[in-house]
Amino acid sequence: MALISSNRQIAKNTIFLYLRMFVTIVVNLYAVKVVWSALGVDDYGIYNLVGGIVVMFAFLNNAMIASSQRFISFEIGTGNQEKLQQVFAISVTIHVTLAIIILILTETVGLWFLNEKLNIPDSRMSAANWVYQFSIISFIANVIGVPYNACIVAHEHMKVFGYLGVLEVLFKLAIVFLLMVIPFDKLVTYAALVLGVSIIMRIIYGIYCSRNFQECQYSFKTDRKLIRSMFSFAGWSFIGNIGFSVRDQGLNIVVNLFFNVAVNAAKSIANQIGYVINGFYQNFQMALNPQITKRYAAGETASMIDLVFSGCKYSVFLMMIMVVPLIASADQILHIWLGNIAPYTVGFMQLTLLLSLIDSITGPVTTALQATGRIMKFQILISIIMTLNLPIAWIWLTFHDDPYIVLFVSIITSIIAVITRLLLLHNIVPYSYHICFNNVIFPIIFSLVGVSSIGWLTYQFFPKTFLWLILYGCTSVVCSSIIIYILGLNHKEKTSVRAILKSNLDKLFNNTTV
Repeated sequence: MALISSNRQIAKNTIFLYLRMFVTIVVNLYAVKVVWSALGVDDYGIYNLVGGIVVMFAFLNNAMIASSQRFISFEIGTGNQEKLQQVFAISVTIHVTLAIIILILTETVGLWFLNEKLNIPDSRMSAANWVYQFSIISFIANVIGVPYNACIVAHEHMKVFGYLGVLEVLFKLAIVFLLMVIPFDKLVTYAALVLGVSIIMRIIYGIYCSRNFQECQYSFKTDRKLIRSMFSFAGWSFIGNIGFSVRDQGLNIVVNLFFNVAVNAAKSIANQIGYVINGFYQNFQMALNPQITKRYAAGETASMIDLVFSGCKYSVFLMMIMVVPLIASADQILHIWLGNIAPYTVGFMQLTLLLSLIDSITGPVTTALQATGRIMKFQILISIIMTLNLPIAWIWLTFHDDPYIVLFVSIITSIIAVITRLLLLHNIVPYSYHICFNNVIFPIIFSLVGVSSIGWLTYQFFPKTFLWLILYGCTSVVCSSIIIYILGLNHKEKTSVRAILKSNLDKLFNNTTV
């Protein structure tokens, strides 16, 4: 009964997160279009490049995010309220300290790098510095708010995440309208308004947590053993996250050093699309991850592995349905959406979507590894693999003047990282390779070949107009879903899908009859 209840909770939470996601997608795509038009290619590239310097220091924060979420979810799983309050209080103290460290680093090393090394036009250097300062404050506000967000996720209050997520995108929509009428420097104004939204949302999240979760009443606490455990976990997570900062933000800087802000703008547009599309699996995994940790804490390792495998497979399927038609029609979509686009934008978009498809399988495996607490080898290996992106891309660009190289390298290293994670999980929580290949790997490969073939061939037969593009998208989703049902699901999963469809159809017809 407990397993059925938790699965229902996952489904319920996923629904709320997807409602949030659809609103976010519509608003963000419109916002990017307006901001792109208002700022222009160079200013758009500057905004994302300068903000990326601040985000380069996110590996410090990301390490503590993983630690906070893991320890809070673990203590909820054990039911120890006193220990849970200690974890939250210590987490807040650590994040405030971390915010001070990030402030010092960004105002010294980061500021020097911005003014001395980046390829930014002299006429926009002053604006770039204002954007940098606003980005620092916004980032620090988010750092301090991490323990509160971790509590919401751990308690699985995804409805709140959904509502507040919608509120946040409405604030951002208001920014877009203001940007069109405010007569001041639009780049600086945009950065300032984004900062304002970040601070408002941090306050709202903090108030909700303080009123709804008993452990979120902060008081200074010390527990050397707990602090040592959290820092030990965070320390290894810190090492792993360095690699991802290098891949996601370091490569943007490499592109700027070899090319210019216009190429950064093209890559930033591709990244924006990637962030939006990633929501299709991240929201699903956000609802799934607390249950993975709680099942491990309760000693239900077999159930946890089943959940991990299902999460990997369904995450890829969700992405596959969206990514394949977008890759096929990338050129047409970008021209309809943005009008004039910078060179390389189409290729960057296609490669970024392919990278997102590969990354979608990693979340549940990473959560399972973190749930065990045995992450030293995992974080070291992943950090090495991800960090290799930078020297390999740098060397390759030295001999070949092609910005696509950075994403080709990322795709190769990400595939290696997926294999590494699966091997490490097997060493810590043994599972059957036979079941993994038969239930996860082979169904994904067969489905991908089928969906890609049908998606690409179908696109060739549709006229290249806006209305036909919509029809192609709908046709592709239906065909992809059928192919995944046939090639990707086993007998038990097909039976469950049919039962769900039958139940929903019965409800629909009964309501219609009434």
